Amino acid sequence: MTATAETSTGTKIVLGQNQYGKAEVRLVKVTRDTARHQIQDLNVTSQLRGDFEAAHTAGDNAHVVATDTQKNTVYAFARDGFATTEEFLLRLGNHFTEDFDWVTGGRWAAQQFFWDRINDHDHAFARNKSEVRTAVLEISGSEKTLVAGIEDLTVLKSTGSEFHGFPRDKYTTLQETTDRILATDVSARWRYNTLDVDFDAVYESVRGLLLKAFAETHSLALQQTMYEMGRAVLEAHPEIDEIKMSLPNKHHFLVDLQPFGQDNPNEVFYAADRPYGLIEATIQREGSRADHPIWANIAGFC
Repeated sequence: MTATAETSTGTKIVLGQNQYGKAEVRLVKVTRDTARHQIQDLNVTSQLRGDFEAAHTAGDNAHVVATDTQKNTVYAFARDGFATTEEFLLRLGNHFTEDFDWVTGGRWAAQQFFWDRINDHDHAFARNKSEVRTAVLEISGSEKTLVAGIEDLTVLKSTGSEFHGFPRDKYTTLQETTDRILATDVSARWRYNTLDVDFDAVYESVRGLLLKAFAETHSLALQQTMYEMGRAVLEAHPEIDEIKMSLPNKHHFLVDLQPFGQDNPNEVFYAADRPYGLIEATIQREGSRADHPIWANIAGFC
């Protein structure tokens, strides 16, 4: 039953879509079953959806699974160990939707940070800041959808990139070029059409395909490079229906050394951090769903 409130103008106020949970639970799991330890470093968010109307409209907490309980569940499940981030999220999602009758769905997300061994040491590590692995699980009734991804993978090509042929008006000062530096921080998320996936293997494959396409595409625009990167992933992985990418154009401007009596044959650049071009796109299989609801809860991508 939906609670309503009527305003002085005769319109009714009702509760719309809602979710709640515990955000950014920092979790480091050290596996010590051998002398050679393993580290899994996650940032986990759990959010529940279901019959929570009374909590909002009447302050009745009978159905409110405390956010602290959600946090504790993350830590307790980590104690049992987990193979992949995606499998860990699936266990969390299944627990909350199966053990609490009024929880009909939710969103579980994680960032995974990487650590490299120091000189192949058994238990000494250095944080690898080159990228972050991501995953989002959405459960709505009986439907489960997983989106995996990568963030902050910084790449650069010192040549093999052009930009020309763009329209000019009185505000255009950018000069055309047939040889420029192309650099970006790759953020990509791909939606699986099945949960029967070797998540680690696919992640490594997608990462490699994105890097290969970036390196090997002779770029006439960052948009073209982005499309080729996405196309390579979809051609190789039928279990992925679409991939969304957000690529900031990390501009490198040639420094004028003439005042110092020096030439500059594309060797000395100023790396500008802002403002920057921001290129975003979805590359998908023809006929696949273009408006999957999971994207409504993942900010920052078109």
